[in-house]
Amino acid sequence: MLGSLRFRLPAFFLLGVVLAGVVATVISIRFFQSYTRARTIHELRSESIGIVSLYASQAGQQEVPIATLRKAIGGDHIFYVPIVPGASLFAGPLPHLPYGTLTKKQLSSSQPTTLNVHYPQKAGTTYLAVAEPVTIGTQVLGALVVATPVSSLRSRWLVLIGRLAIAFGGGVLVVGLLGVYLTRRITRPLLGLSAAADEIAAGHYDVEVPQPPGHDEISQLSARFSDMAAKLSEAEQLSRNFLMSVSHELRTPLTAIRGHVSALREGVIDDPEAYSSSLAVIEEEAMRLERLVGDVLDLAKLNAHRFTVLEEEVDMRDLCERAYAAFGEIARQRSIDYRRDFEVKPVIVTDGDRVLQIISNLLSNAFRWTPEGGRIALALGAENGTVSVVVSDSGPGISPEERERIFRPFWSRDGGGTGLGLAIARELAVALGGRIDLRSEPGLGARFELLLPDR
Repeated sequence: MLGSLRFRLPAFFLLGVVLAGVVATVISIRFFQSYTRARTIHELRSESIGIVSLYASQAGQQEVPIATLRKAIGGDHIFYVPIVPGASLFAGPLPHLPYGTLTKKQLSSSQPTTLNVHYPQKAGTTYLAVAEPVTIGTQVLGALVVATPVSSLRSRWLVLIGRLAIAFGGGVLVVGLLGVYLTRRITRPLLGLSAAADEIAAGHYDVEVPQPPGHDEISQLSARFSDMAAKLSEAEQLSRNFLMSVSHELRTPLTAIRGHVSALREGVIDDPEAYSSSLAVIEEEAMRLERLVGDVLDLAKLNAHRFTVLEEEVDMRDLCERAYAAFGEIARQRSIDYRRDFEVKPVIVTDGDRVLQIISNLLSNAFRWTPEGGRIALALGAENGTVSVVVSDSGPGISPEERERIFRPFWSRDGGGTGLGLAIARELAVALGGRIDLRSEPGLGARFELLLPDR
């Protein structure tokens, strides 16, 4: 439980908020203390100037009553610091601070004089005070000190701390609830993905992947996971189709070979012409098996990037003539309008056998899907440093949804064949530094174009 994401996410989130709140609280208290002290000094300064002005206005007429001074300063305390001993300035008792508490130099400063006062008659009480000189003419007789207990400042700080503590506690509670909510919102789809991953690991590719609302990272992850599951399911289906197709493709020639070998061994065939015909069938079926195994090996090497490409000068026109001639008899038997257009004669450096394999695979695909009496064309061109070989047919065409699938290994539109021809053709084209482009519309045939660099 403690090591799970559902616990650690809100815990770290809450810890970060608490640390940020503590730092912000300490900084706020320090600022408030500085502000309160500065504000109090300003108020004491104003009061001290006011009572000294009051004294100066009445000093020549009568002694200034202490009650008048106390009324002028509100609830603060007032003290007198003598500079000239024996001077009686006020009517009534006024607390005196010890002689020498202030100096004339301090009082003559342009800045307000602040001091911490420890009044002996009130032991343990410390005051924040501001002193203002009392003068008659040019002579400084003493100073009036307006003070307020430091404890009153602390009480303000304690009130602030209490309020901050209440606000901080409420904030932590709200943040904790929000953290729990967000954590559940995040972990719920992750737990769903984990369960789906377990199902996929067990081979159940049709599992329903949770799709959380929104367009955040979790929803994108779920979408990608769903795509992955769909592709794995498709790959599993393709593998099954491939095994079934390969089994069929292997069984058919093996059955033919076994039948003819048995007939030859048992002496059923004694006619020389039939004997030669059986050997020809065995050779043809063996070559068919060899091509199938070669296709599988080629695809495995291409996928593993262990495919070796030879480099030699290749006359593309002669190579296309060979590929064209290999399908001439099939075209005649099926009454297909089989055309060629080789107006150029480019020579490039490439692997001639692999280029011939690509063109043969494209032609084989065209003949498979073109109906009897249809049209197939093979064209060769060269332009802007690129050699192109185009195979076009009048077959049923390819829908946009199938244009990418037909190049996947083991995929077949009708479930027949191994589904390796076009896949190998495209991988070989890429290995040779080129590509295969496809243009097709349903019902209008297909056009495959092999593009190779002219180097």
